[in-house]
Amino acid sequence: MNAAGRFAIVIPVYNHAEGIVSVIERARALSLPIWVIDDGSTDGTAECLQRVSGITVLRHEKNLGKGAAILTGFSALRGTADWVVTLDADGQHDPQDVPGLIRAIPQGLRPIVVGRREGMSGVDVPWTSRFGRIFSNFWVRAAGGPVLSDTQSGMRVYPLPESLQLDVRARRFQFEVEILVRARWRGIPVREAPVGVSYAPRNGRVSHFRPFVDFCRNTATFSRLIFLRIIKRIIRCF
Repeated sequence: MNAAGRFAIVIPVYNHAEGIVSVIERARALSLPIWVIDDGSTDGTAECLQRVSGITVLRHEKNLGKGAAILTGFSALRGTADWVVTLDADGQHDPQDVPGLIRAIPQGLRPIVVGRREGMSGVDVPWTSRFGRIFSNFWVRAAGGPVLSDTQSGMRVYPLPESLQLDVRARRFQFEVEILVRARWRGIPVREAPVGVSYAPRNGRVSHFRPFVDFCRNTATFSRLIFLRIIKRIIRCF
């Protein structure tokens, strides 16, 4: 890890009691502070986390959404960390890919680095994940965001405090696409680096993605961003 700065790991979790301890144990190898944000879990996740030492746990009393959990981690680490690495709690990410994301930070720049998931055409990858990636990539570009090949990956490196200053409104899964668009609007660079991904069945792997509900939420988020982009262009013309 040769990029200058202080790094910390944030893992948002909601109802992953069977798998979260394994994710944390694999992340320990990075020797970075680990912050777990329990987003109102009701399945025993909180009790599992109480038995894990050497981590910091923050808890939402009710489920507020993945984006809200990430922002809670950002706010808690303001002034303590320069960069936040986010990992999903479902075990699809390999923490050993984190050093590669950090090495992708160019000297002298403070970008968001997105882990471009390799192997998304595998037989174990849900069709919703493949479709969602294509859908999201197109509309991020349409909203004036960066041209990326994997705008839905949750494995990322975010610069602090810049990421807290982007006025992202979405609080659920849509946070991760909106922050990319708003970063581009503010001139914050966005980079990609390859990472592995595993969708193979395993104990404790749970997905909270709901195709219809989240499609509607994604559509609403992109519609709002495109509208704002149009208004900004109109204002610049006057």
